[in-house]
Amino acid sequence: MTTDPISPPGPDEPHHLGILLFDGVEELDAVGPWEVLAWWTRSYPEDGYTASTFSADGGAVTCAKGLVVQPHHARADLPQLAVLLHPGGDTRALSDDPDHLAWLRGQRGSVPLLTSVCTGSLVYAKAGLLRDRPATTYWGALDGLTENDPTIEVRPDARWVDDGDVITAAGVSAGIDMALHLVVRLAGQDRARQVRRGIQYDPEPPV
Repeated sequence: MTTDPISPPGPDEPHHLGILLFDGVEELDAVGPWEVLAWWTRSYPEDGYTASTFSADGGAVTCAKGLVVQPHHARADLPQLAVLLHPGGDTRALSDDPDHLAWLRGQRGSVPLLTSVCTGSLVYAKAGLLRDRPATTYWGALDGLTENDPTIEVRPDARWVDDGDVITAAGVSAGIDMALHLVVRLAGQDRARQVRRGIQYDPEPPV
């Protein structure tokens, strides 16, 4: 896969990056990628991309550890997406919600790139979007992938899995790495390095 910068999207091409928020979303699943994507799109608008968050009805959501977040959009007024990012957390309600699963299947037909963090991939699996694909998720939820779809090739040791038009990431902090990989995909390796430096992401675990 090339890491050279690509041309910015044209005026008639989707250029918006949308991060889904919902009650029970794991904070870092959403905020980690948001830091990467917002820093990139605001620091380098010439790349042609924008980013925002959204929830089903546009209302505030209460995250898994109590953080309350007000999204930018509701699904109904969301700009056309170039990338949809589905975080994880407590995704059981979404996995059992026919309306949400149907909405995701509809996005598959119009959004060029679907991405997930943590148990967001379990919702994709439940929607049938990972059939016959490699994927990963949070280490404690790996069995959930094949429980939802036995055709999935589970990659338990992968930080993220890029399968072209679908990227799944492992748990929580892995979303930061996946988002930087997304910048590589959309704007090139040099830009991703600039973003990594900008947010000073140089992990050196203390243990």
